[in-house]
Amino acid sequence: MFRTALGLTLTLAVAGFATAGEFNKTLSLGDAAPAWSDLEGTDGKKHALADLKDKDVVVVVFTCNSCPVAVDYEDRIIGFTKAHAADTSKVAVVAINVNTIKEDSLPEMKKRAEKKKLPYAYLLDPTQEIGKKYGAAYTPEFFVLNKDRKVVYMGSLDDKSKAAEAKVNYLEPAVKAALEGKSVEKGETLARGCMIRYTRKAKED
Repeated sequence: MFRTALGLTLTLAVAGFATAGEFNKTLSLGDAAPAWSDLEGTDGKKHALADLKDKDVVVVVFTCNSCPVAVDYEDRIIGFTKAHAADTSKVAVVAINVNTIKEDSLPEMKKRAEKKKLPYAYLLDPTQEIGKKYGAAYTPEFFVLNKDRKVVYMGSLDDKSKAAEAKVNYLEPAVKAALEGKSVEKGETLARGCMIRYTRKAKED
């Protein structure tokens, strides 16, 4: 009886440990996507994942103003959005910033959105909770959600930080597979960029 109980305990412990992805230590592929609500965007409106119920695929990218790698990726994200996520498309792109420094404040985000004419929603979560729920660690870091709002891809947009050196795009085939209801061949990659500036809470005495 003791051995059986011990074996069951170890099995559950291993299963619990295995729920995280290869690189993402919070989510695994197939997990329900954490929802956000009432996040203010650069358009002056409040946004929620539920607002996108008519979209079959949602691409979530954690990004910011202050990271040079994230800035280098802006044109690629803009290009992807114009090609695959127009207003009439079944795909939506949402950028979320969880950094709290001045350079990443909402007024600065609005300036950036206006300067770049961003064609996608750019939202701020000053609580940083949505970033933590996604296990996002870098900017930029991408997540693809299918029609059932399950996470089917997470990681980088492509294989190189510099656009001129990129040879393999991971995001486009992931979105295509999600639209077709198929499994994503490469569901997780290592995100590259600046580490997200999560605020550490002081330890209680």
